[in-house]
Amino acid sequence: WRWIDCRSSESCGKQLYGGLKCQADRRYARPMFKRCACVFAALLTAICLTGIGGTAAAQDAQVPYWASIRVDELNMRVGPSPNYHITWVYRRADLPLRVLRRKEGWRLVEDPHGDRGWVVARFLTRARTAYVSAKGLAAMRERAEDNARILWKAAPGVIGKLGRCDSGWCRFDVAGRVGWVRQNSLWGAGEP
Repeated sequence: WRWIDCRSSESCGKQLYGGLKCQADRRYARPMFKRCACVFAALLTAICLTGIGGTAAAQDAQVPYWASIRVDELNMRVGPSPNYHITWVYRRADLPLRVLRRKEGWRLVEDPHGDRGWVVARFLTRARTAYVSAKGLAAMRERAEDNARILWKAAPGVIGKLGRCDSGWCRFDVAGRVGWVRQNSLWGAGEP
C-alpha cells in the first residue's frame, strides 16, 4: 500500500526537436507570402486579445477539485506527456488526489503527502474518497458526535469512500464498515 519511488540514476535522455530550415533565400521570397504572414499575425493577435483562444483559462476556472485513482497502478510524471520522467508510481486504487491544473488529457495533481506531478486524466475518477491523515487512530463513530459510540478505529493511511460532511464530521465507508469521522482527520474531505 506504500508508494514506490521510481526515480533512478538513468538519464532521461534529451528531447530532440528538429528545427525548420528555410530552403529559400530571402531575396526570392514573394511579396504575397509576406502579406499573408502579416495578416495571419494580426489575426492571431486579435484572437488572443479578445479571448477567443482562451481555453486554458476556461479549464483552469474549474480547478481545484478532488479526484481519486481509478486504476491499480498510476504513473506520476514531471510534465504532461509520456516523454517526461516518472517520479512516482502509485499502486493504490481509490487514493484521493487534489487536481490543481488541467492540460489536454493530463492533470497536475497533489497527493496526501504534498508531492505534485502530472497524471493521465482517464486514470482518475471524480468519485470522492478520503485518506486518514490523523497522527494516530481515527475513531469511526456511530453518529456525528464526539460522545457517540466508537464502531471502528481507522489507522493512518486507510482509504475509504467519502459520504456527506456536516459540521466537521464526514460519513466514511471502509470496505463496508461505515461510521462518522472528524473531517480534520481525513485528507480529501472538504474544499480542495
